[in-house]
Amino acid sequence: MYELIYSPTAVKQLEKLEHNIKERILVALERLRIRPESCDIKKLIGMQGYRFRVGDYRVIFDMEKDKLIIFVLQLGHRKKIYD
Repeated sequence: MYELIYSPTAVKQLEKLEHNIKERILVALERLRIRPESCDIKKLIGMQGYRFRVGDYRVIFDMEKDKLIIFVLQLGHRKKIYD
């Protein structure tokens, strides 16, 4: 299993979300932590890292497969996250 590490930006963005959306994202991140290969992740073009879809929200993260670490960099609504 991977270890999840949140950036300060990701923590602030997570705290601003509504409770039900926050819970949904946290459950999805737990699923990502356990089996990332089974999740809908894609390598980003023009940016570092990967994106993970959770409904209308996106989680931008980077992964170190050799150290089993997932760095959650940003998260937010799909309309605003890529700006």
